Amino acid sequence: MTLDDAGRNFKFLVRDRDSKFTRPFDAVFAGAGIRVLRTPPQAPRANAFAERWIGTARRECLDRLLIINQRHLIAIVDEYMAHYNTHRPHQSLNQVCPLPRPRPAPRRLVADHGPPQPVERKEVLGGLIHEYRHAA
Repeated sequence: MTLDDAGRNFKFLVRDRDSKFTRPFDAVFAGAGIRVLRTPPQAPRANAFAERWIGTARRECLDRLLIINQRHLIAIVDEYMAHYNTHRPHQSLNQVCPLPRPRPAPRRLVADHGPPQPVERKEVLGGLIHEYRHAA
């Protein structure tokens, strides 16, 4: 898989100063017209948003699954990203997801004594995560 196969135009690569990133690593991206930006030395919070997302994805998803190959990994990460952005609540957003789905029609109040509203459960990642919503 090459960068052109991804179908996206990248301008920057932000990376830390780990010794595993060698000059040939940077040359691959420079050859594709991507500018490599290294985080400042001894600044663990310089790339905090990426570090937080990677940690969350590992804890909630990747550490609980056996990944078979690259194709399987891409499918798992794509499905988890959809869950993360459209269903999972975020504390920094007042328990709302980043890309909220359209709200269904208003439901009855709790004080009403009508029949309970049906709830649908959707399994994500083969049942590792469950999403719940009111049935239409």
